[in-house]
Amino acid sequence: MAKVKDTSISSRIFDVMIWLVMAFMLIICVVPFVYMIALSLSSAKAIINGKVSFWPVELNLEAYSKIFTYPNFFRAYGNTIFYTVVGTAIALVMTILFAYPLSKSYLKGHGFFTKVVIFSMYFSGGLIPNYLLISSIGLTGTRWAIILPFAISQFNLIILINFFKALPTEIEEAALIDGIGYFGILPRIILPLSTAAIATIGLYYAVFFWNDWFNGLIYLNTPQYPVMLFLRNIVNGTMVVGNASSASADTAMLGISTKSAVIITSTLPIIILYPFLQKYFVKGLTVGSVKG
Repeated sequence: MAKVKDTSISSRIFDVMIWLVMAFMLIICVVPFVYMIALSLSSAKAIINGKVSFWPVELNLEAYSKIFTYPNFFRAYGNTIFYTVVGTAIALVMTILFAYPLSKSYLKGHGFFTKVVIFSMYFSGGLIPNYLLISSIGLTGTRWAIILPFAISQFNLIILINFFKALPTEIEEAALIDGIGYFGILPRIILPLSTAAIATIGLYYAVFFWNDWFNGLIYLNTPQYPVMLFLRNIVNGTMVVGNASSASADTAMLGISTKSAVIITSTLPIIILYPFLQKYFVKGLTVGSVKG
């Protein structure tokens, strides 16, 4: 009886420690974001006087109006939405079609292609060979330059392979007996059972395409820039203004406010999207568990 009591107490202490660690991590993630919101909505005078903490002081929307009035801002946002939606859709299709065959260890060439995937995960050709390759196939200066070359992530591919491997083979055998061919098993049986894993890697792909700016800088022309690259150029411009010796204090603080507004503008859509995929995301992290 004493052992049960001791185990219960130790279990509660462990749970409390876990909750404390989670609360600490939550504070670390939330506090800077709240501070950025407060800076972006505060006046330059309040920022100069150090009055801004975690609540806007002298509410001011000038930073957001400055961003929204930039030429081509909404075009850049539309470009990013296109890259995220189309890129994620193509990436999911290609990853699924690649992962499903690799999850079957009895197929010829399974080991070779698995080793190729793992090798390419750690070793790449480098920036210049990749640029020469993309340029040689005529993708440079087109929207597909930042979609097709990055349609398959080795990390996401391995996650999906392991999930497909964890599914009972008896399900596919039963489907074959019922008359469903090999081409019908994947869309009609496997994919409905894999919504958690697919939603998880879909979120990974969406975050990648939304946040990507470096590849756009290399491969795209100005009218095709994603919003992250567009906002980066705004930040660089405000940094120049804010650091110039002849700049006034108000201008420098406006630069800080604009940078904060840029951070909020660029991260808010993904934050809004996450709650809708949270239940699938949590399930997808537990790949490999099969209920009997």
